[in-house]
Amino acid sequence: MQYISPLHSISTAYPKKIALMGSTGTIGTNALNVIRESKEFFTVFALAGGKNIQKLAEQANEFLPPVLALQREEDIPKLIELLIPAYKPLILHGKKGYSEISSMAEADIVLSAQVGAAGLSATMSAVNAGKHVALANKESLVLAGSYIRQLAYAKGTSIIPVDSEHYALFQCLASHFAQADTVKALILTASGGPFRGKDREFLEHVTVEDALKHPNWKMGAKITIDSATLMNKGLEVIEASHLYGVDLNRIDVVIHPQSVIHSLVAWQDGSITAQLAVPDMKLPIGAAFAYPDMLTQKNNSVATLDLTRQGLNFYTPDKELFPCLDLAYQAVHENCCIELNAANEIAVERFLLNDIQFLQIPMLIADMLDYASKLEKISLLDSSPSDALEIIEERDLQIRSQAKLWH
Repeated sequence: MQYISPLHSISTAYPKKIALMGSTGTIGTNALNVIRESKEFFTVFALAGGKNIQKLAEQANEFLPPVLALQREEDIPKLIELLIPAYKPLILHGKKGYSEISSMAEADIVLSAQVGAAGLSATMSAVNAGKHVALANKESLVLAGSYIRQLAYAKGTSIIPVDSEHYALFQCLASHFAQADTVKALILTASGGPFRGKDREFLEHVTVEDALKHPNWKMGAKITIDSATLMNKGLEVIEASHLYGVDLNRIDVVIHPQSVIHSLVAWQDGSITAQLAVPDMKLPIGAAFAYPDMLTQKNNSVATLDLTRQGLNFYTPDKELFPCLDLAYQAVHENCCIELNAANEIAVERFLLNDIQFLQIPMLIADMLDYASKLEKISLLDSSPSDALEIIEERDLQIRSQAKLWH
């Protein structure tokens, strides 16, 4: 077991300055809640939003960070109009602006929380700059896991996962990182999403509104649909493999509807360690910000789990009805993770636009993996971060273009 990071570069000086990439999304909003509750420990250095200018302005006017970023340059005048008159931050834009922020010397921690492949550039920039990365953008490791792992080791970069499942594994494994022979398997839990227990006939008629009704978590549209198809868990399997250096054949998934146990580690002696907590993203976010320290409940509003009121159930995933999980394993074996992610993002986008049906999501992805199998495999070995990013983006665009034509 070799963790992605040597964990020796993490600052313990407070307050830590945090750059939030994706501040207007669900993770970014929760991160700001963590900072509000722990102002003596964390300050906001930068906020990078997307197209929600109004929300970005509200966040900026509250926290007054010296640097802001947004997606489109043409939105900068509108943002300036919404800011407090005496507040004059540096405003950057686009992928270049996000990357610049995540490598700035003033930032102690970079929260990578942009949605999808768009977050790769900022993640790679932060790792290359030797920043402590709080990683909520699983796609960064899906697209370039091996490369980022090597780069992190070379730069002495610390990466702490913000996903509830991966932080649960982190807590269970923390004292065993140097003892690979003690771990038998990593077990990720999945709620099963809104369609657990449904049959194919039901799934043939589900609507976008049905798929967006996650039973346990409040998340953005893309990750909520991924949870409904089980692709989110497939992406998390890939992420766990890169984070912890574990072969896919030692990473399992179980359906756990209550979302109380977030992940488990099975040990060679037959025992299993589990991490339990209420489903609240403020817990892994605060933990990643504070590591190697730990916030107490005096500094966060995360509720204590009441074990007497919880039932714990576990089921085997229905891979026939939800094939996206197996497609993720297939993509790793065929070295097609870039293609998997691109196809999935377009499939989800088309479903949200009512352009394809729910059951067509895995069909589109499977066809794109078949298309990708005929393409020349790409390699990032010996590439600079900028070259690696260009190679990934070129293949990503190629698959997206093909997926948009699928019918």
